[in-house]
Amino acid sequence: MPESRRLPVREGYDLWSTAYDITDNPVVALDARETMRILAPIEGETILDAGCGTGRNLRAIAAAGCPAVGVDFSTGMLTVARSLLPGIPLVCADIARPLPLEAGRFDAALCALIGEHIDDLAALFGALAEALRPGGRLVFSVYHPELAFDGKEANFTTEGVEYRLGAVRHTVEDYEAAMAGAGFTKLKRRVFRGDEALAAVAKSARRYVGRNLLLVLEGRKPV
Repeated sequence: MPESRRLPVREGYDLWSTAYDITDNPVVALDARETMRILAPIEGETILDAGCGTGRNLRAIAAAGCPAVGVDFSTGMLTVARSLLPGIPLVCADIARPLPLEAGRFDAALCALIGEHIDDLAALFGALAEALRPGGRLVFSVYHPELAFDGKEANFTTEGVEYRLGAVRHTVEDYEAAMAGAGFTKLKRRVFRGDEALAAVAKSARRYVGRNLLLVLEGRKPV
């Protein structure tokens, strides 16, 4: 068994950044399969990727013909994203605080797989609501809260050391209440389980077949 260490979230993602896209991660694989399908970018939409990481979703957004902006607080993750996507504006900022972006600028926002790292959900959804134009839509994904309550958390191993980044134990209802509190309406909840197709692309997904693995919420900013 590798030595285990705990790191602050920002420091952890900085360290993980160069290997993040090749890490066997069933939640990331399931999110890649489902969340972009739900976002379904429409050509010409201006889209915010809040918590963009290495830019894995920005590539698909740009390929759909959508002007995009990525925001992340990890300089390491943004360095990787800039090397892969030199034409997309990327901003280093904490998305749980007011964003250094023009209010009402975006037609849609994606916030994928960062919720378990956020203490103040009201601040997060408030910042996302402010970034959207009236009628703008939000797609928010997070690894299913059941995993956090079972003690699972973001982790990776490098040079024989396992690094663990923690997970705030929000419930499904916590996320929905925070979205509603920020003014989002027409909320929709989707839950995805691990399955055989996922296990075929992510070896570590085998133990999650049949278990709730990904939560995706959708909402709209009122007109």
